[in-house]
Amino acid sequence: MKSERVATFAALGVPAFRLLWLSGVFSFMSIQMQFLLRSLLAWDLTESEEALGIVMFAFGAALGISTLFGGVAADRLSKRRLMLNGQMVLLLGSIGMGVALATDVIAFWMLIVSSALQGLVFGLIGPARISMTTELVGRERLGNAITLSSLSLSGSRVIAPTGAGLLAGWALFGLAGAYFVSAAIATLSYALLVPLPETSKRDGAPDGAASAVRLAIGNPLAEMRQGIRYVMNRPELRRPIVTSIIVIMFGFSYVAFQPALVEGVFSLGDRQVGFIAGASSIGAVVASIVLASRADAPGAGSILVGLGFAFGASIMALAWAPNYEIAMVVTAVIGAASVGFISLTQAIVMRATDEAYQGRVQSLVQLPFAAFAIAAAPLGVLAEWTGVRTMFLTMGIAVTLSMVVYSMASADGG
Repeated sequence: MKSERVATFAALGVPAFRLLWLSGVFSFMSIQMQFLLRSLLAWDLTESEEALGIVMFAFGAALGISTLFGGVAADRLSKRRLMLNGQMVLLLGSIGMGVALATDVIAFWMLIVSSALQGLVFGLIGPARISMTTELVGRERLGNAITLSSLSLSGSRVIAPTGAGLLAGWALFGLAGAYFVSAAIATLSYALLVPLPETSKRDGAPDGAASAVRLAIGNPLAEMRQGIRYVMNRPELRRPIVTSIIVIMFGFSYVAFQPALVEGVFSLGDRQVGFIAGASSIGAVVASIVLASRADAPGAGSILVGLGFAFGASIMALAWAPNYEIAMVVTAVIGAASVGFISLTQAIVMRATDEAYQGRVQSLVQLPFAAFAIAAAPLGVLAEWTGVRTMFLTMGIAVTLSMVVYSMASADGG
């Protein structure tokens, strides 16, 4: 038992990675808090599902654009400085929102700008964090390190949204105070990045700022096209990636509409929104732990299919949830199924990818997270027209149909 525990947390034995991992924990906590706070604030300002979708759309559009350039930035520039600068932007953004709320000048457009800024930074620093992880722990422990990073993200989703909801609903703090707490947590993340070493840049990386800009604009687009051709010519990559884009685009958008369900349908408050977000995250943590030892097993593909169908079915069940308590239980299942599906998709795809294309394929694997945020806008319009329950039902049906097509294509080998 002891040896298994040491193996599970082996990468944390590297001091520099331990700092990076802890910084990631606090960064993810701050980001997850702001996700929920923006949704709460958008609902309080507008009481509109469409507004919730627009705020999420701004994040997804910015993330989709910046992800294309994040990999090149990580290769060409200092990863440490890239993460420090990005974390500082996130910190200042949280302070700015807190000040706007405290001084009662908050406006809906500020939520859109804040969401887009966070998406832009998240897309730029994400590849740098993964790339630095490789250099700090070595390839022999890379899988362990990435698993631990994924677990920290899921763990932060247990604490941060619930804490944000509680703080927002507590008169002593309110939404402004919750944003200031988010900024304090982001400051801890920044402080932990400062002692990190400067890692190496790829041979041929530019020294001048002008050269860096030219490369950042020119190379990613050509390299992305090459990566797309590589994926589309390989069914073992094309099927899971295309399916994950559709499944996550429709299914994962449920997180944007939790306030509409809890406050608009069940007539509850900010604290209950935090609790239901925490239930989803608990399910995600459980799934991460259970699936960690099964991701490389021969039956991983079958587990992936089962999780995809469970994801769709649980979203449809959420549409029919008669009360808040049942909705919490269903949301925990959604959290487990969605994170399990995402994790296994990434493991299966990266295992089948040639080393020369790992980075570009990884960027395609990350694109669904931009897609789900972008899809939130039209889904918000649908919710305005038909109601949030009908929207959830439509999302669940879309996920289930995507998994049917994936299963049939996999069986046919096409």
